[in-house]
Amino acid sequence: MKIRVLSATLVAVLSVSWAVPQPALAFTVIDPANLVQNTLTAIRTLEQINNQIRQLQNEAQMLTNQARNLEKLDFNVVNRLRSTLATTDRLIAEARGLAYDVQSMDQEFARLYPEQYAATVSGNQMYRDAREHWQNTLDGLHTAMRMQAQVSQNLTQDESALADLVSQSQSATGALQAMQATNQLLALQAKQSIQAQQLQLTQDRAASLELARQAAAVERGREVQRRFLGSGTAYTPYPVDFYSY
Repeated sequence: MKIRVLSATLVAVLSVSWAVPQPALAFTVIDPANLVQNTLTAIRTLEQINNQIRQLQNEAQMLTNQARNLEKLDFNVVNRLRSTLATTDRLIAEARGLAYDVQSMDQEFARLYPEQYAATVSGNQMYRDAREHWQNTLDGLHTAMRMQAQVSQNLTQDESALADLVSQSQSATGALQAMQATNQLLALQAKQSIQAQQLQLTQDRAASLELARQAAAVERGREVQRRFLGSGTAYTPYPVDFYSY
C-alpha cells in the first residue's frame, strides 16, 4: 500500500513538473515511467534490506537464547547427598550381632536358632545361646534407634538442600540449568527413598530378631521339659530363668 501511494505521488509530481514551461536552453528530457520504476526498485531494495536486518536480529536473539539454554548450573548437591547416605551406611556396617551378609547370617542363624536342640547340647550351652539371642535382639533395636536418630538429623540437611535446589530452579536462566536443577531434585528424592529403605531394613531386622528369640525360647522350653521328664540327656538346672531371654 505504501509503495502504491508513493508511486502515485511521484507520478503527480512528475506530471506537474512536465507541465511547467522550461527555458529552451534548460530543457531536460525525463522519462516519468523510468523514474517511477527506478524509485519502486529502490523502495523494494530498501524493504529487502530491512527484512534481512530483522532476520539477522532474530538469528542473533536465537543464538543468545541457545547459549543461555546451554549454560550449565554452577551448583551441585550430589556430594552433600552422598555424605548423608554415607552416615547411614556406616551405621549399618557398625551393626553388631547377626551379620548383614547373607552367607554369614545363614551360618550364625543355623547355629543360634536351631529348629531342634540335639540331645548332646548341654543346659549350659542353651543358656549361653539364650543370652546371645537376647544380645542380638538388643543390638538390633540399638541399630534401629541409631538409624532413626541419624535420619532425623539428615532431614535438616535435606531441607536445606531442597531449599537451595528450588531457589536454583526458579532462578535458572536456561533449559539446561532448569534440567540440571530438576535432576538434582530427583537425586534428593532418590536419596531419601534409599534412606527410608535403610531405616525400614533396620527396624524389620530388629523385629525379626525378636521373633527369632521368641521361637528359640519356645524350642528351648520344649527341650527343657523333655529332659526334665527323663527322655534323653538328663537336664541339670541352672539358676537362670530361660524365659526371660
